Amino acid sequence: MSEITLHNEKKLVIVSGRAHTALAEEVAELLGTSLLPTTAYDFANGETFVRYEESVRGVDAFVIQSHANGINNWVMEQLLMVDALKRASAKRITVVAPFFPYARQDKKHKGREPISARLMTDLFKAAGANRLMSVDLHTPQIQGFFDGPVDHLWALPMLADYVGEKYAGENLTVVSPDSGRVRVADIWAERLGTPLAIIHKRRDPDKPNQVEAHELVGDVAGRTCLLVDDMIDTAGTIVAAAKALKNNGAAKVIVAATHAVFSHPAAERLSSGVVDEVVVTNTLPLRPDQMFDNLTVLSIAPLIASAIKAVFGDDSVNKLFPGHA
Repeated sequence: MSEITLHNEKKLVIVSGRAHTALAEEVAELLGTSLLPTTAYDFANGETFVRYEESVRGVDAFVIQSHANGINNWVMEQLLMVDALKRASAKRITVVAPFFPYARQDKKHKGREPISARLMTDLFKAAGANRLMSVDLHTPQIQGFFDGPVDHLWALPMLADYVGEKYAGENLTVVSPDSGRVRVADIWAERLGTPLAIIHKRRDPDKPNQVEAHELVGDVAGRTCLLVDDMIDTAGTIVAAAKALKNNGAAKVIVAATHAVFSHPAAERLSSGVVDEVVVTNTLPLRPDQMFDNLTVLSIAPLIASAIKAVFGDDSVNKLFPGHA
């Protein structure tokens, strides 16, 4: 014979950055494993150092990092972790970024601007990533930025099931906070069997996190309104939309979003009484000062763990989302 055949078993390794280790630990526990022992720290001048304490040769590695506040540091740390895996002969490297960095900068609004989301995918590829996995990208087109497979996970089924069960029997209306989210809001409305309303907002590209005006399309009087979005940052847009709904006679306003960025003063705005409940996932870590009484946090770990299991087993990730494959 002119060949040698080895019967090696595939090895799954979960690696975590320091941004949100609680989520990574939950994912690892659901998969029946533990996080790979890793040393990571910052030098006095701000440089980051990472090193794995066990061999990763030939493994299928999943590098989990939630890009929370201090995003540039966490991006750099994840890039270094991918590079270390590549140089240590990992067989396949999947970047798991539940909240994808710079996702809102996915196109040029004016001349002489970067397309930062595209740069992020290029950096991950250059570092050695073979695959990307993320939850509710700000725009689906980001999937096309990466030269390789991208697993785009949806938190919608989990969030919709929670809202549908808790507010069963109430007159629900799904509301899109802007024209750009109408397609996703329509999927929500179809899943919950409710009418759809739209809030049209005008935004000045020179003034981030500020909305100029709101116009409501649809009847919300006396109804429980569900505002849906992919993320909440300073909550200026979502609270202004909630006020517009209440001014048009809405009985309740519920907000459902995947990513709780919660930059100051989001917690203060969302707990002011305008919004009755805020439902988010734990794709990003929340500090005590970002928590408030009308906040509900659902774990995204089961979805990520199921997706990792499917990828590792060469199974279809689309099976996790029946009807949307």
